[in-house]
Amino acid sequence: MTMTDIAPPPLIQDEFRMAMGNIATPVSIVTAHERDTPHGTTVSAFASLSMTPPMMLVSLDRRSALLEVVRRTGWFGVNVLSAQQADTAVRFASKGVDRFADVEWSLDAGLPRLGGAASWVACEVQSFIDGGDHEVVMGTVVRADHDELAPLTYHNRRFGTHATHG
Repeated sequence: MTMTDIAPPPLIQDEFRMAMGNIATPVSIVTAHERDTPHGTTVSAFASLSMTPPMMLVSLDRRSALLEVVRRTGWFGVNVLSAQQADTAVRFASKGVDRFADVEWSLDAGLPRLGGAASWVACEVQSFIDGGDHEVVMGTVVRADHDELAPLTYHNRRFGTHATHG
């Protein structure tokens, strides 16, 4: 038996949740497109992975319908939200709503790209890695773009943005 075979005590999970909540993270919406239908969900766990070749990763909940779409299509998009898009982040984190209703979006590289986002990256899936209750999806970047907009961040269960010094 290894440490990963043992469920962590609830206290450790609570402490870990609080520790991670104390870190400001950019907010993004990962998207996919299948059979003329856009799919998307809000995530904060994503990162650049490599410059040669350009790659990034996203972490998706194993129960996510989006993860299944990404598995079937082999593609995903990452929309890094701008500071004015907190309502969009909440909408895409909600269950039982039409997430794309009243949201400006278009297809770019065959994937839903949200209007007003600070950055946009389209990726072809390279691999899936087990990550506990999530799966890490690694993809090769096929398109990237950005606007000079302040990013939306999440810190201590509140939305905000990045402030510069100097």
